[in-house]
Amino acid sequence: MIDFELLQRLVEAHEEVVRLVVADAKGSTPREIGVDMVVWKDGLHQTIGGGRMEYDAIKRARRLLTEDRDQLIERQALGPGLGQCCGGSITIVFERFDAERLAAARKAAGKTGVFLRQVGPGMQSPPKALLTPHSNEPLSFRRGWLAEPVWRARLPVYIYGAGHVGRALALALEPLPQFEVHLVDVRRDQFADLPESIHQTWEILPTDVLATAPDEAAHFIMTPEHDYDLELCHRLLSRSFGYAGLIGSETKWARFRARLIALGHAPKQIARITCPIGDKSLGKHPQEIAVGVVLNLLHYAAQRTNTEASPT
Repeated sequence: MIDFELLQRLVEAHEEVVRLVVADAKGSTPREIGVDMVVWKDGLHQTIGGGRMEYDAIKRARRLLTEDRDQLIERQALGPGLGQCCGGSITIVFERFDAERLAAARKAAGKTGVFLRQVGPGMQSPPKALLTPHSNEPLSFRRGWLAEPVWRARLPVYIYGAGHVGRALALALEPLPQFEVHLVDVRRDQFADLPESIHQTWEILPTDVLATAPDEAAHFIMTPEHDYDLELCHRLLSRSFGYAGLIGSETKWARFRARLIALGHAPKQIARITCPIGDKSLGKHPQEIAVGVVLNLLHYAAQRTNTEASPT
């Protein structure tokens, strides 16, 4: 699947990028068909399997940025020549995107939600099988033509508070294509060195952000002030949401429950907010808390999308 929203953010940040996607894989390979990564002159996002294979692919992608063509396709045998013993082979499609090329690609996908294009030698027109690809396939590659459904983030995740746990959670969620991460905090220095793919908002009390979030979104409340936390819980319980968590102890949550009941919220609705968050058996280090939260979110996302296509 192709994520145009991610490509848009990376093109805006770096002007020109190359997307690599594994279009075919035979035998034993590090990653599966459909996995992709994006490379620019001094950085990259995601991985197609690592090792010498990926190292060479990154170099080839950066050379493409200096050439007069927009795409190429290469097959690599994963054998002794690459210092690997997988024994399989992969076909990688390299495509160069700037603002103009990306706009053209999005237009080509149109209302069908499938990006179909010729990427190598083969038939002059696409095979009929590619005109109606199965939505549960990450891509279809036949006779020089590639069809990819357009990826849409499954679950927006809003994190209110970019402290140690908030940053750890945002960074843990960011590589996972199931989630679209939004981090909200008034302290701008807390956003240093975060990936461009994390949406960043500077607000003292982000009630407007919470109010305009999609109904299915997940919310994690962890601001520096307990009064702010309570206000956000109150606002959240006054609207629709998919999943919610509040950082804090059981004592904090007992006090919050009493105050939220006094504000008119039903105990059953209040119980939809998870507090404490994470898995206490893992520990209280920010990254340990983040791991527990991510595990819970992965289970939740899988349950709500079990009839949809799986992300790559």
